Amino acid sequence: MLRYYFMLGLRSLRRNPALTALMVLTLAIGVAASVSTLTILHVMSSNPLPDKNGRMFVPLVDNGPLSGYTPGDKTRDNQLSYRDAVNFQNSKMGERRSAMYGVGGTIEPQNKDLGPFGSQGLAAYRDFFPMFETPFLYGQPWSEADDTAGADVIVLSRKLAQKLYGDANPVGQRMSLMGGQFQITGVLDTWEPVPRIHRIVGSSAFGSEDSYFIPFTSAIRHQQGVDGNMSCSGNREPGFQGTLDSECTWLQFWFEMASDGQRGELQNYLDSYAQEQRKLGRLKRNAPNQLFSISEWMEHLRVVGNDNKLSAWLAFGFLALCLVNTIGLLLAKFSVRASEVGIRRALGASRADIFRQFLIETTVIGLVGGVLGLLLAFGALALIGMQSKQLTVAAHMDWIMLTMTFVISVAAAILAGLLPTWRACQVTPAIQLKSQ
Repeated sequence: MLRYYFMLGLRSLRRNPALTALMVLTLAIGVAASVSTLTILHVMSSNPLPDKNGRMFVPLVDNGPLSGYTPGDKTRDNQLSYRDAVNFQNSKMGERRSAMYGVGGTIEPQNKDLGPFGSQGLAAYRDFFPMFETPFLYGQPWSEADDTAGADVIVLSRKLAQKLYGDANPVGQRMSLMGGQFQITGVLDTWEPVPRIHRIVGSSAFGSEDSYFIPFTSAIRHQQGVDGNMSCSGNREPGFQGTLDSECTWLQFWFEMASDGQRGELQNYLDSYAQEQRKLGRLKRNAPNQLFSISEWMEHLRVVGNDNKLSAWLAFGFLALCLVNTIGLLLAKFSVRASEVGIRRALGASRADIFRQFLIETTVIGLVGGVLGLLLAFGALALIGMQSKQLTVAAHMDWIMLTMTFVISVAAAILAGLLPTWRACQVTPAIQLKSQ
């Protein structure tokens, strides 16, 4: 019987084609708007390394002055001082660890036609690459010995390597950066989580096509100042471009533990470290020491801002408006079929049969609207991808979002069809037979 009603629903699409087209288009636009917004929020807020959420942590200790401090307050800074970062790096805690900060410099290509140009990079330790699971197109990260020596070695992004060397493998060649010669050890491949990692690491090296990575110790040796994403708390304004010093320069630090369940061990180390530094007179405040997992860090940084959440609510509000319009169109569509309902009731059909038939018809409309809405959503995401480099790779719909498109569409059609279907069931057979 359901199959019969489903076929009736398909046939009903040919009745009142103008009304049917308006209903399908209304549902499709509402679904496309809500699903596109939901997909973008999903891409922006999803964990870039879900398998490591219980193993990777960002530590924060409060290195601020006593003035204006209320006991119990948490630190308002999102980075560590250079001295704390170096101490953590030398602690040997966890399986991997890396201090990092954004740098910038001028590249002088061998191809004189290109001319010198500025580029953003990231200074980090070798552990950064396996920690964030970076794929390599050519070569590999620099060695631990390079970290120790502060060697002038560099890893290029794929876009920067293609810009400088075309499709050739540049590993082993030397390039001019910041007035020095850096040897290329590797080239990163296209990396899908880049936009999300860019937001949690905070360096523009992940958002720039012309990005590179150099050893943290090499950046220190070259006295590379922090970029605009790092700031000196209290003493300098955000965007400080000076040289590194032990207390004023602020960096980000990541630990990766060997297994889940070692958070308590890392927290104990952090508390012991802070207590020791207070005894030495470095840490003035008795503020709580904080550890953030990847998802907690994204929440702390408010990766998905209130304005983005508001846009999602507005999209669903638009979907609700589309539902109201669909209800009116369905009332108009079903009202002209009163005689059909009367005849069916006179021949023995129950109100439940009529309700089931009309509700399945609205479901068919929802499915068609879902297909069209899916096409519109793909088009919207493709347009956003062309406008935003950070969403070129990431703005996509996985099978969960595909399923959700049809669920939202069918649910919207069913909700919109409840009132018109109920009204259709109230038709009195005798009146319809008499009028006919």
